[in-house]
Amino acid sequence: MAGAQHGGAEGFYERLSVALHAAGEQVLPVIRRDAERAARLRAGGLAPVELGFGGALDLLTGPRLRRVLQAFAPAVTVAWMNRAARFTPKGDWTLVGRMGGFYDLKYYRRCDHIVGNTQGIVRWVVEQGWPAARAHHVPNFVDDLAGAVPATWPAPAGARRLLAMGRLHPNKGFDIALRALAQLPAAHLAIAGEGPERAALEALARELGVADRVAFLGWRRDTGALLAAADVFMCSSRHEPLGNIVLEAWSASRPVVALAAQGPAELIADGVDGVLVPGEDPAALARQVARLLDDPARAAALGAAGRAAYLRDFTQAAVVARWRDFLAAVAPRRQAA
Repeated sequence: MAGAQHGGAEGFYERLSVALHAAGEQVLPVIRRDAERAARLRAGGLAPVELGFGGALDLLTGPRLRRVLQAFAPAVTVAWMNRAARFTPKGDWTLVGRMGGFYDLKYYRRCDHIVGNTQGIVRWVVEQGWPAARAHHVPNFVDDLAGAVPATWPAPAGARRLLAMGRLHPNKGFDIALRALAQLPAAHLAIAGEGPERAALEALARELGVADRVAFLGWRRDTGALLAAADVFMCSSRHEPLGNIVLEAWSASRPVVALAAQGPAELIADGVDGVLVPGEDPAALARQVARLLDDPARAAALGAAGRAAYLRDFTQAAVVARWRDFLAAVAPRRQAA
């Protein structure tokens, strides 16, 4: 996995690697150099290998990765997103490309199989000409965040507390969330995340007159505590192939209001376990949030239904079992000596 220092796909790679190891699988994580990620993997009982995974001029990672894989002799190698797929060689192993978005398939030409974490990604891969028999859906899991002690909220007493999380990038639509906040005068918004849009979002908050009602928390690892302190979780992403943040809110029984991007629209049954808002409409987002703030019973019912959906399909046990079944199914059939 050669992803960024922070991000939902990167975090799930860590969780899945540790969980497969705990379930009895032999797992060797090979990652782009990152001391913090390596330490977390080691804390989970693994021995990660760190390589450069650089750009076009990186002539060392490919041969080094081949030697690492040949020494480990895996039955299945999973290339986690584009850069890893570009570097990972074919060998005596089954090569699986794992996609968490609608990526260019040129990076996956050497792969024997592709796994998408949503049905929508799998359908799209097949529409691009990939053989349907070699395209598979296996979802993500998130930690069970129920029962966390609420975080101290940087909001005035009595304010209604809204939470949004994710990388501060235009795709995540935090500008839409801020414009919605401007129409919710009794609410305070905490945004947990970091990224290149932070300065622009802070400037927009000042322009909208809501700077005193929004807190930029940076990257946080106390997700359960933040969710426990929130009245409503907002997902304002323009583009969200899955939405780990929706799953995390569900696991904590928080009511979710989300723009109807690809992933949230696949996950959420509108009005049953969350609320979907069509289009990039801050006013509509604000109206739906206000309805939940004014109707605590409905908000609690949505949160409970989301929790039930999490327990049914997105727990660690359920998803790890699906990954183990998939890996066993695609592993080469090696004859006994």
